[in-house]
Parts: sequence; structure tokens; C-alpha cells
Amino acid sequence: MRRIMSLVVLLGLGATLSACSGRRAATTDASAQELTTLVVKNDSYLDHNIYLLQGLQRVRMGTARGLATTKFTIPRQYVFGVSSLQFLADPIGSNVTPVSERINVVAGDEVQLVIRGT
Repeated sequence: MRRIMSLVVLLGLGATLSACSGRRAATTDASAQELTTLVVKNDSYLDHNIYLLQGLQRVRMGTARGLATTKFTIPRQYVFGVSSLQFLADPIGSNVTPVSERINVVAGDEVQLVIRGT
């Protein structure tokens, strides 16, 4: 089964909150179940570079355009068993870089990151 995990990033305060998870019906395609995705809903005017923080490593996921929703695939080498992941949203043209709390993710999860506008 797929789970939906949500994260909220408050850019004005630089604080982050992690939210709840729910369940979703499983798809029939086995390869699609193993894909772990990150959906970024950017309510800010600024574009953000999104990074996966893994230990001391910062892995660039891509750019989330302002006032848009962007979907990224989390590389499989970072999701094995129950993995604790953390994300960083680096706004282009600003010096605030909010970091999410650590969340537990398993293969097939959809992680949602919401960037609130200031």
C-alpha cells in the first residue's frame, strides 16, 4: 500500500512542521509501487531548489517553481527499509533555507512538501 506523508515549510518564520500520513489504495503495477516520490506544492512566488539531506550529504532533487506543484522521484539508493529523510528548500534570491523535520519513509511512499508564501 502507498502512504502519503506531508511536510509543511513556513518560509516567513524559517520553521518547519511535519504533518500526518494517510493510506492510499495500492496500484497493480509492482514497479510503480517501489517508486518513492516527493511532491512539492510551492505557494511562494520564489522558485526553490529542493535538496534531500542524507547524513552530511545534500542531494539536489530539482527546482520547484513558484506558485506551482512539482513532482520528483527520490532515488532508490536513499530509500531502503524504513529510511529517515529530511528535506531542505533553498529559495532562489533569498537567504532563508528552511529544513524539514526527519520523517520515516518506505519504498512506494509519496512525500508531500508544502512551501508557504511570505
